[in-house]
Order: sequence, then structure tokens, then C-alpha cells
Amino acid sequence: MAIRPTDGDELQESHEINVTPFIDVMLVLLIIFMVAAPLSTVDVGVDLPTSNAEKTPRPDKPVILTMREDHSLYLGNDPVSAEALASRLDAATEGDHEMRIFLRADRMLRYEDVIGAMNTLRDAGYLKIALVGLDSIEPGDAPGAARPAAAGSE
Repeated sequence: MAIRPTDGDELQESHEINVTPFIDVMLVLLIIFMVAAPLSTVDVGVDLPTSNAEKTPRPDKPVILTMREDHSLYLGNDPVSAEALASRLDAATEGDHEMRIFLRADRMLRYEDVIGAMNTLRDAGYLKIALVGLDSIEPGDAPGAARPAAAGSE
């Protein structure tokens, strides 16, 4: 509140709020956020290192779905069509939709094709999918030995 002189000797109260300090504070905050916002995004290209996670124990009878470069699917060592995949998976897992499915995909496949195979598994009711990749060779391992990678979706 401000007190302003009037025509006479009496002082009259002013009920106006001085908003200038509020505008100054808001402009300072706006500048801070404009400077800080680009720093919070991740647009830097980086070559990520390979996984050094400990090897996970493999199940006794893993269900492995392989997708070759020509988009053919194999359940275990047997070829399977995309239309028959759901029924063949149900037979292989004995209807257990909680069982993890190991997906092996050729490196020459497009990302879109691998996601399509994962969508087919999801539509069949299998939500636990582990991607299989090659690890670095350690002493005692066979060359090119594949094992489940550290990534999976649940």
C-alpha cells in the first residue's frame, strides 16, 4: 500500500499493487529456465560400451525363437510360420505365458522387423522376452557362444 498526498493536508491510501518487482522476478526465472532446459536433454551421440553384467543362469529347457535375415522364424530348430507361432509357443511352453521367450535376431534385420516379432509374441500373450546377443569371449567359452543379453522386457 502506498500513501499519497491529496489536495489538502490529509493523506489517502492507495490500494494498487506494484507488480513491477513480480515481473522482474518472473523474467529472471524465465531466463534461468531457458538456459537450463537445453542442458536437460540428451542429444549427444555416444558409442556405448558392451555389457559386463554377470551371466544369468539358463533355464533347463529354454524356448528360443530365432529370426533369420530372410525374416523366417524358427522355434528351437524347427521352422514356423508367423501365423502358427502362437499355437506352437503354447505347445512348447505348455500354455505357461509367464515363461521367458529368448529372441535371437540376425544383426542384418531392421529394428522395425525385430519389434514386429516382439509384437507378435506380445499378441500371443508372451510378455517376458529376453534378447540374445553375443558376449566377448572369455577363457573356457566356445567362440561365438550366445547367451541371453542383459536386456529384456517384462
